[in-house]
Amino acid sequence: MGWLWAIIVGLVLGLLAKAILPGRQSLPLWLTVICGMVGSLLGNAVSTWIGVNDTKGIDWTRHVLQLVGAVVIVAIGDALWSARKRRRSTTAV
Repeated sequence: MGWLWAIIVGLVLGLLAKAILPGRQSLPLWLTVICGMVGSLLGNAVSTWIGVNDTKGIDWTRHVLQLVGAVVIVAIGDALWSARKRRRSTTAV
């Protein structure tokens, strides 16, 4: 059940990150989910590092850090994906 939640959270965070980033991203959905999952892990690591990973009630700081992590990872993933697509199209000609 943990992997299912990780995929759902990755999907939601990845899509939110794509909506926040300006312009159009060329990431496929499967890579958006993976970037969202990695961003969530990054946000959890940062929240643990600063000591706000487990608070009473809703962990708003942790959730915001997860979203910020997803935005960063989606931006990096999109840049790498776009560069890979450009490199493939120029070598195919």
